[in-house]
Amino acid sequence: MPKIRWTMIFLCFLANVINFIDRANLAIAAPYISHDLDLGPAAMGLILSAFFWTYALLQMPAGWFIDKVGVRVSLALAVGWWSVFTVLSGAARGVGQLTGARLMLGVGEAAAIPSFAKVAFNWFPRRERGFACSIFDSGSRVGSALSLPLVAWLISAVGWRGSFYITGAIGIVWAALWWFIYRDPEQYRAIAPQQVDALLAERSPQLQAESEARISWGDLFRYRTIWGIMIGLFCLNFAIYFFITWFPSYLLQSRGFSLSTLGTLGMLPALMAIPGGWLGGWLSDSLIRRGWSSTAARKTCLVAGMLMSSSITLSAFVESTGACLALFALAYASLSFAGANVWTLPGELAPTPKHVASIGGIQNFAGNLAGIVTTTFTGFMLAITKGSFVIPLVVAGVLCVVGALSYLFIVGRIEPLPAPQGRGGVPLGKPLAQ
Repeated sequence: MPKIRWTMIFLCFLANVINFIDRANLAIAAPYISHDLDLGPAAMGLILSAFFWTYALLQMPAGWFIDKVGVRVSLALAVGWWSVFTVLSGAARGVGQLTGARLMLGVGEAAAIPSFAKVAFNWFPRRERGFACSIFDSGSRVGSALSLPLVAWLISAVGWRGSFYITGAIGIVWAALWWFIYRDPEQYRAIAPQQVDALLAERSPQLQAESEARISWGDLFRYRTIWGIMIGLFCLNFAIYFFITWFPSYLLQSRGFSLSTLGTLGMLPALMAIPGGWLGGWLSDSLIRRGWSSTAARKTCLVAGMLMSSSITLSAFVESTGACLALFALAYASLSFAGANVWTLPGELAPTPKHVASIGGIQNFAGNLAGIVTTTFTGFMLAITKGSFVIPLVVAGVLCVVGALSYLFIVGRIEPLPAPQGRGGVPLGKPLAQ
């Protein structure tokens, strides 16, 4: 049983690595695509942005779908879907085909993170769920770090079209493996009856709520805690998306980095973020094992991580390049420290097991709106201030503090939200206290 559950979460980690490689390969191949297809900057901008719209807008429907069909179906379908459209990106002959492929890529990837959170809920008890979430969450950092050297090497070896074919084929193989390997733990009762029974016993309040009360997907928005986690992840992702989108430009333009330096020293914050996430998940689990409540353990790590990540603002004001990189590394590691705990929340807040992925999708919808806002806001500020990153970095730091306050004061107790009583849903006013 222990080996099986870690196999399941490791497969989620690999899927997240593939997720971010497939997400980044277009940006790396963009110069070659522009040359071969004779595309201007405006056309490439349209193609690059297409993914984010479907990815963000379909988070909530994806969460509902995952809870309906289960993670074996949802992840096999999601990874297979986006991998097929990664392959089709390599076969594209113009703006329309590339844009369509990227829109469909976002459709598939929308189901990824909420599915991972549901796998952690299905297979791990509360005292181990933080570290499990930190493992699959770190796949995004590993995928981002691997994408540049891997895709660049593939382009040099087989061309930009071949790079899409190969990375897409890897995802198709993963989807097939997942379909044949994954089962919910209830189907392993004959192998490990005591462990399965212990997992189900821990979920007994949620299972009882599922049988006694009815709560619709829309009713989730009437809980104050749901709005709190949406605000928190929006603030966290505002800073993370700066690293994913504008951070290389900052180092090149404001700190005078060369391309070679960018590829070495510039990777330090992302590399520090990987153990930072593992530490955040391990620490909150450790606190629970020592007798802390889930509320105290998760909120301590969420609030501390968000407050430490506000150091991103200081990086704009130090003169030393070394100090600047150290502050960025602290900020990114702190964001990952908090982020590992973010993905324990859907499982611990869900009023019933059928709402875990739905809450994950709602939370991730708000988080990915930050991706659109960060890229757009930073671009406008650079145009207005003639290339200064000070305002975007100050805003990112301020939002980290806002996120900490949201987790501390708006989010209620980290426990299953009280299931509604009465006909047709939640009595007005009751959930807003939680």
